[in-house]
Amino acid sequence: MSTNIIAIVGRPNVGKSTLFNRLVGRRQAIMDNESGVTRDRSYGHGEWCGNFFTVIDTGGYVHGSDDIFEGEINKQVELAIKEADVILFMVDVDAGLTSLDEEFANVLRRTDKPIFLVANKADTNARAHQVGEFYALGIADEIHAISSQSGSGTGDLLDEVVKHFKDKGIEDPDAGIPKIAVLGRPNVGKSSFVNLLLGVERNIVTDIAGTTRDAIHSRYNAFGKEFIIVDTAGLRRKSKVSEDIEFYSVMRSVRALEDSDVCIVMLDATRGIEAQDVNIITLAEKNRKGIVILVNKWDLIEKDTNSTKEFEEEILSKIAPIKYVPVIFTSVLTKQRIHKAIEVAMEVYENKRQKIATSKLNDALLPDIERYPPPAIKGKFIKIKYVTQLPTHNPTFAFFCNLPQYIKEPYTRYLENKIREHFGFTGVPIKVLFKKK
Repeated sequence: MSTNIIAIVGRPNVGKSTLFNRLVGRRQAIMDNESGVTRDRSYGHGEWCGNFFTVIDTGGYVHGSDDIFEGEINKQVELAIKEADVILFMVDVDAGLTSLDEEFANVLRRTDKPIFLVANKADTNARAHQVGEFYALGIADEIHAISSQSGSGTGDLLDEVVKHFKDKGIEDPDAGIPKIAVLGRPNVGKSSFVNLLLGVERNIVTDIAGTTRDAIHSRYNAFGKEFIIVDTAGLRRKSKVSEDIEFYSVMRSVRALEDSDVCIVMLDATRGIEAQDVNIITLAEKNRKGIVILVNKWDLIEKDTNSTKEFEEEILSKIAPIKYVPVIFTSVLTKQRIHKAIEVAMEVYENKRQKIATSKLNDALLPDIERYPPPAIKGKFIKIKYVTQLPTHNPTFAFFCNLPQYIKEPYTRYLENKIREHFGFTGVPIKVLFKKK
């Protein structure tokens, strides 16, 4: 994590996520006029005048509301304040000073971190002149009038913020670190799994489907392993996605999948593998990601000696022809095989990066090709001369031959199986190409 951490805090609906997106330079957090859209802490990276920093977006701090997530959101806000080097306390010029602002100012009085009072929605000069009432909070000597929507005033704010940084920071603290996305339908235990792994309540957990909305990135560094783990919103069928916020949550989950190296796809053992689980696995395969299937709630299943084998066979038959995926049976509740899941995910990551020397490939595969050559088409014999792994991000193998256009799908699958037989590549999609020699 960067040493320069900025936390954006305040009551709901003052524009925290809009400012967060502006500081990180892209639409990373979900924004909506409905209060309480942001629940967990979201992290992003930004830069200002050669200074690099991490920004934390937080949920709106409230007290005495009807929101069942209130206590959990407030806990996440307080954790963000503890992590931060600088705090941006956001208020809303449009709404004026509220009792919630005053309550939250009392919370902030307990910290000795530098606090900037940021009056948002000051889009015009007239509005900018209305910020004086916020001095009554007694939280800062100066009020920074900004518009997070248009960006006005944010440059002056950052000029002052960076003066509190101890150093220039790191451009991208996540560069080169494996990214593992945890995906699945709502309520399969994704957030509980991530929290258990991290040893902290990083994500809000309830029995209500859809609790997680944004894709939440966390750094894991323990037992000699380091990676970014991303908790995502539950993916459900398009026909079930009704409100705008859920639509954007699903889009964030798909983007997290696309940005990851390895996808841990969680299933609910009590429900078995369903059509949407197959869709998620197929999407990961289509995007050429490493895949691990994690069957959660295994403690709730009545088992005999063949239960695991039968369950695994059912999964692999439903996702066929994807046969190369490891399946792990776990229980977040009883902490069963949690670290095993991560070990396997990291093995899959290493498999994805594996490079096989051309000489090794040819020594292993040419005898197999000789024993079972491609079938002749229209009296023409196909001769494969040699094979090499291409310098691509995902494992891709080129077979050079005289008539590449005549090689059919069954023989392509035969060669893929032989590559896996000799060199592993468990959990990783392989691409086989034929080129003219």
